[in-house]
Amino acid sequence: MSRTPQGQRASLDKQPHEVAAMFDGVAARYDLTNTVLSFGQDRSWRRATRAALGLRPGERVLDVGAGTGVSTEELAHSGAYAVGADLSLGMLQAGKRTRPSVPLLAGDALRLPFADASFDAVTISFALRNVNDTDAALAELARVTRPGGRLVVCEFSTPVNPAFRTVYLSYLMRSLPAVARAVSSNPDAYVYLAESIRAWPGQAALAARIGAAGWGRVAWRNLTGGVVALHRAVRN
Repeated sequence: MSRTPQGQRASLDKQPHEVAAMFDGVAARYDLTNTVLSFGQDRSWRRATRAALGLRPGERVLDVGAGTGVSTEELAHSGAYAVGADLSLGMLQAGKRTRPSVPLLAGDALRLPFADASFDAVTISFALRNVNDTDAALAELARVTRPGGRLVVCEFSTPVNPAFRTVYLSYLMRSLPAVARAVSSNPDAYVYLAESIRAWPGQAALAARIGAAGWGRVAWRNLTGGVVALHRAVRN
């Protein structure tokens, strides 16, 4: 892990203790920073995730990588019982201060503290790329989901328009860290976040990995021109 006077960032091998410590360092202003860096699109992405899950009142949904619980709170608007889990204690503490009614608990995406088939639906937003074993995480999400239950992965992806993709990658690697310096409690972490987005597989490659991990009927939909993709699947 690299350390600076401003904070720390994880390396791209994504060791859990490094990732947790990095997110501890950005927790204080994480939600605000995300809204600024996404030009407010983060709100629409959360709404799209909730809609894609097709939640019904009385169902149970698990939000992995929930952070401060802003995404978990959005899921609960469906009437389903939504619980969030995250590796970073700092993020969970920030969430419990601002959203005390949202159920949040500590949990590793590779070893979720739930029994088999506990949930009707599971989702992970902007966190799957931070797990050091993507395939194992997808299999663990399948384990805690009942047969026929749903998965939605909301994650940064590859813009489909070549010209827009060039502009977007330039923003990621040059402008995003500069903007983060103005608003984030740990701007160095956003250098890692930009690098992790650039290294993440495209839409079709991620769909293939989801299908190999116990999920069927895998499909995806691009949001904001492919800056973000929603991958939806059903538990086999």
